[in-house]
Amino acid sequence: MNAGYTKEDVSAAFREIQTSICLGLEAIDGGEHFSRDEWQHHDGGGGLSRILTHGRVFEKGGVNFSAVEGRLPEFMKTRVNASATHFFATGVSLVMHPHSPLVPIVHANIRYFQTNAGDAWFGGGIDLTPIYVNVPQGKHFHQTLKATCDAHGADYYDRFKREADDYFFIPHRKETRGIGGIFFDYLSDKPNDRLVFDFVKAVGHTFINAYGPIAEENKALPYTEDQKKWQWIRRGRYVEFNLVYDRGTRFGLETGGRIESILMSLPEHASWFYNHQPHEQSPEAESSKYYNKGIDWVNL
Repeated sequence: MNAGYTKEDVSAAFREIQTSICLGLEAIDGGEHFSRDEWQHHDGGGGLSRILTHGRVFEKGGVNFSAVEGRLPEFMKTRVNASATHFFATGVSLVMHPHSPLVPIVHANIRYFQTNAGDAWFGGGIDLTPIYVNVPQGKHFHQTLKATCDAHGADYYDRFKREADDYFFIPHRKETRGIGGIFFDYLSDKPNDRLVFDFVKAVGHTFINAYGPIAEENKALPYTEDQKKWQWIRRGRYVEFNLVYDRGTRFGLETGGRIESILMSLPEHASWFYNHQPHEQSPEAESSKYYNKGIDWVNL
């Protein structure tokens, strides 16, 4: 596929985005810095895991870059040209778990995939998982993503917001993981065009603008042990989604990826209490009302 750029161009752009996001998150934390852990993939390529633990704001999180290649996994073969046998994939993936239950968990991912038969596409997105839902902050988050989408495609936000609602859904809980965001996959450029590549880069650079003000506003707020307990329960939901449904986790496991990087998204602490139900009209119950598809956050 000739789209006016090479896989090396995409990989270089994603490396730069990883660096800029790490700098932004370090500024929010105000304490610890990301460590660097370079690794090699057994078939070819490798990556750089950037991990921050026990900071002032973030208990655990990572911003991972990878550019790997190898034999095409069986579960991908229905998606590509029948003659495809090998793949190249590059991406940046991050998850941050704050200490405070008042600072949301956040996830973002941008990725590019191509095969030796000429298939090529982008995927990615950004989504927010507040433990306690703050409606004005949810609006800011979605409005920021919409502004980026609108600059690249008139229908992008509506399409990708719906896809996020559907993707970040936990069927066995009948609830969304958080308040969503945007999600897209199998998005291809036309030959000799780079509009989608430019959009995906913009999504990467939008992350700090969408998340940073929320984290800054909430990071010094006091919280209680009961609020911490609810945070660990909601983290449990996060773990359930990532281990059961997340495509990136499955892809990493089925391509023999580096397990430490694949499971970086899991929190240090989480809880599961038997048949736990928040009290009616409690802050926890009120927040739970927003773990649903189809909420118009931009105009809420």
